Amino acid sequence: MNDDPRAYPRRPIIGIGAVVFKDDRVLLVRRGKPPSNGSWSLPGGAQELGETTTEALHRELAEETGIAAEIVGLLDVVDFIARDDQGRVRHHYTLVDYLCRWRSGAPRPGGDATDAVWVPFTALGGLGLWDETARVIRLGAARLGLVAEEGGR
Repeated sequence: MNDDPRAYPRRPIIGIGAVVFKDDRVLLVRRGKPPSNGSWSLPGGAQELGETTTEALHRELAEETGIAAEIVGLLDVVDFIARDDQGRVRHHYTLVDYLCRWRSGAPRPGGDATDAVWVPFTALGGLGLWDETARVIRLGAARLGLVAEEGGR
């Protein structure tokens, strides 16, 4: 039985991610549902019909963390594609990641998140982040001048 309603989609699902910085810390959530249940990730989620990407970002950020943020700009677009043992696409998300600065609120988990925390940018190494998540966080830190600019993919 498939308990994941987003598994084996007919087309990619658009996901919105928020790379939110407060000084030298970045906001992370622990996922409470598949496909990344239990993993640390950026706050965000699926865009809803009739909703712009920026509206989705603000909604998901409020639902998952209680944080309000100012959007600095589009950071990157990343594809997450996971296949099953037979090679069929089990999950396909096109993730639109925005760079943001914290405006107000203290992290508190909600929605699909079981935890929401500020993590020092220099302490991300031990969290087991997906490589693309770590890359877009570094890209955001570089755009904000927290680290030297690095090359693309």
